[in-house]
Amino acid sequence: MDVFIRRLSAADVATYRQIRLESLQRHPDVFGTSYEEEAVLPDEVFVQQLTTNLILGGGADEQHVTGIVGFIVGGALKVRHKGILWGLYVQPEARGSGLAKALVNTLIDAVKDEVEQIQLSVGAHNVPAARLYQGFGFEPYGLENSALKVGEQYLDEVLMALDLRKLKQS
Repeated sequence: MDVFIRRLSAADVATYRQIRLESLQRHPDVFGTSYEEEAVLPDEVFVQQLTTNLILGGGADEQHVTGIVGFIVGGALKVRHKGILWGLYVQPEARGSGLAKALVNTLIDAVKDEVEQIQLSVGAHNVPAARLYQGFGFEPYGLENSALKVGEQYLDEVLMALDLRKLKQS
């Protein structure tokens, strides 16, 4: 199935906010922030995310965004060679369509000349997501024990990185 991917802008704030909040509500064990924290934030905060991060949205066509992924580069000079992939989420009706792969692939292509490394963290229990990232060449480099606490449950996260310099050499 073909999918459409584009950078989301401030004009997409309602769509982005809705999908972002859905992701946090449906999967509290996957994301570092909570639905309760973000649901009360004004639209301006989401607009700021859209303007200071690279946030891609995609779906079957431009009018139906059913998945998102974010990326940010650190501000300090010594860490600007790497960025963080965050917030990948595809709505249930679009899962299995190749949208998650397309979002990650488009993100990598968009930042490969900007940074040398992409980092992310994935729940140790989230095997499908880890496999997705490994398929792109992300490699684990650490484990953060008790990275998240959801209610009374502690969740570990696997730290992963993709060395874009290796991709350029091959």
